[in-house]
Amino acid sequence: MNFRRVVVTGVGAITPIGNDVPTYWGALLKGVSGAAPITLFDATNFKTTFACEVKGFDPLDYFDKKEARKLDRHVQIAIAAAKESMDDANFDMEKLDADRGGVIFSTGIGGITSLEQGFEEFQSCGKFNPFYITRMIADMAAGHISMLYKFRGPNFGIVSACASSTHALSAACDMIRLGRADVMITGGVETAITRSGIGGFCAMHALSTRNDDPQTASRPFSASRDGFVMGEGAGCLVFEEYEHAVNRGAKIYAEVVGVGASADAYHMTATHPEGAGAVLVMEAALKDAGMRPEEIDYINMHGTSTPLGDPSEVKAILSVFKEHSYKMSLSSTKSMTGHLLGGTGAVEAIASILAIKEGMIPPTINHQEGDDDPEIDYKLDFTFNKAKKREIKTAMSNTFGFGGHNATIIFKKFEG
Repeated sequence: MNFRRVVVTGVGAITPIGNDVPTYWGALLKGVSGAAPITLFDATNFKTTFACEVKGFDPLDYFDKKEARKLDRHVQIAIAAAKESMDDANFDMEKLDADRGGVIFSTGIGGITSLEQGFEEFQSCGKFNPFYITRMIADMAAGHISMLYKFRGPNFGIVSACASSTHALSAACDMIRLGRADVMITGGVETAITRSGIGGFCAMHALSTRNDDPQTASRPFSASRDGFVMGEGAGCLVFEEYEHAVNRGAKIYAEVVGVGASADAYHMTATHPEGAGAVLVMEAALKDAGMRPEEIDYINMHGTSTPLGDPSEVKAILSVFKEHSYKMSLSSTKSMTGHLLGGTGAVEAIASILAIKEGMIPPTINHQEGDDDPEIDYKLDFTFNKAKKREIKTAMSNTFGFGGHNATIIFKKFEG
């Protein structure tokens, strides 16, 4: 089958280190941490009292009061990112065929804020808000974005924990490849910095407890790492069929050339110790792209700063890329944004695309000299602590989720 080509023509982001793409990208290159004490609720009695919150987001900048009340925080943030991406894509909406436009937008958890608030309201007054269900369910970001732009093509969300938004990007890519749409708004969002979100992950011992120094708590590939740092936010990308984009004179960031999906089939939360599922998903993406391992220049790693996850991903990369592993640049931008769960793949895809466009590798911050894990090969270039200039023609982005879900996407410099 001859697949149609897919390009990226718009990007948008709401993140813990910037509420638009230029601010987010600038903070990445400067090595800015988004971690700070939690302000969204009183976390005093939790084992972890910090997170990477979105800062300064005001729903009333995007919605009137009546509309804002109908929407959970995750949907508000998703729509804000979608608006930036569509403004960036700069369509003439009167000429755009809405029947050929779709939305696939994901979240790992959904409206957990509204879930908590709904039960509190029921306990206090014995009834639920009429918007309780529509604020809570995980498909609503995709639904509201499609209504905003009147897109009547493919429209749904995908839930696969921390791999959710990379799976969304992969599905959106395939919709265009297969001729089912010409334009897809796609991405992911998460806003799980709540009592039950933080409390649940604390109970699993998944979060860092470095409460005395939050900004250095996310330290992927360092021996002293003690868990991930919860983040929140959204990333949104506009995917477009190549000829459709060229014919309207669109600005093109990069081309989507390969996607992959796999399962660890191993454990609910722990990655396979040898990275078996990660090996399969990277190989699948390379095969889909028709590329050799030697053609990848940069990998935005899943790199969550967990004791088990980081070494397994490193082992997987060495297994797939062998000697070329030492010629690539690697980094984990979660060291700055924290882990956005269902939103992480989209936000990191934007970082990967901008790395290609700008010729800059964002760093992995918080690694200190001597803080080395014997299970990790430090001859690899993890881009520790400082961004690095490098020509990048191809970038791979990895995401792995609870349940053993793995998703990988490959972007290539657009060359016409």
